[in-house]
Amino acid sequence: MSSLKIYHNPKCKTSRDVLELIQKAGIEPEVILYLVNPPSEKELRALIQASGGGVRETLRQKGTPYDELDLGNPKWTDDELIQFILSHPILLNRPIVSNGKKARLCRPLETVQEFF
Repeated sequence: MSSLKIYHNPKCKTSRDVLELIQKAGIEPEVILYLVNPPSEKELRALIQASGGGVRETLRQKGTPYDELDLGNPKWTDDELIQFILSHPILLNRPIVSNGKKARLCRPLETVQEFF
């Protein structure tokens, strides 16, 4: 199995719970504190592509400038939304787990079980 990475916010209960599930499965993932060390544009695009979803699915609304920036407006292109995430890493929904081939937003937290 490829090593796992978790894009983690330790203040988020779901993120803490997902990390705990990974560790209980005997896996020690690379923990990326994305608010401190946000992904590069290339990494972010790769995560979104590996998730099989779109940019909008990776946007977090609660506790972010989502509404203030009017990001629910369909006028924003995927490229523009990616730039918003890069400028405001708090907009990246979490936790995202990746094994290098696939990535998943682990909400609900049981989604992480796809990796083991």
